[in-house]
Amino acid sequence: MVKPLTQEEVDSKIDPSVSTQWDETTPKDEQWKELYKIVDGLKGGLLTTIRPGIGPTSRAMAVAKRVGPDFLFLANKHSEKFSDLEHDKTAQVTFQESSSMNWVSVSGEAVTISNDDPRIKKIYSKGVNAWFGDLGDGVHTGMPDDPRMTLIEVKANYITYWKSTSSFPGFIKEVAQASLTGQVADTGVNRRLTDKEIQAERESARAL
Repeated sequence: MVKPLTQEEVDSKIDPSVSTQWDETTPKDEQWKELYKIVDGLKGGLLTTIRPGIGPTSRAMAVAKRVGPDFLFLANKHSEKFSDLEHDKTAQVTFQESSSMNWVSVSGEAVTISNDDPRIKKIYSKGVNAWFGDLGDGVHTGMPDDPRMTLIEVKANYITYWKSTSSFPGFIKEVAQASLTGQVADTGVNRRLTDKEIQAERESARAL
């Protein structure tokens, strides 16, 4: 439902499109469930690293597995993202669902793990080899034991996400109404999960 802009919001230098949608009341366990429903439904997103002399650099990546608030990716160790991470472990994973406009931003630190990590075989799935190729030498096969196959684990330290509370037609209608009336669109809920909350969730996931 659209909401009027208030003088207090202007005087306080508050972004009304953000302040009207911040959700600090929904129980955290419910917030985690709804976050996971969004990211697990999308399967892939953008992995952003920091490239020396350039800055943030993103590329589409399929999530091999989510473990609580953290994300595992399989990647070719010869790709530039690994040299990025040698200089700066900062990483971000973002997701957006076009049908609902739901989005998720996961900030954290990336850990790269060599080919001998047993998790690679566990999370490897058919089709990954399409991005590696098979040299025909019995070594560079694109399979789990290919020495190029490397694990990237993004360990979250801050998560924010937005979840729509209306259908897509309802979203469009509300935005149009707000634009025509000078009010502020209120189409969903914006949530954030802090490092302390993420650590607790990580411990909970390990205990399962």
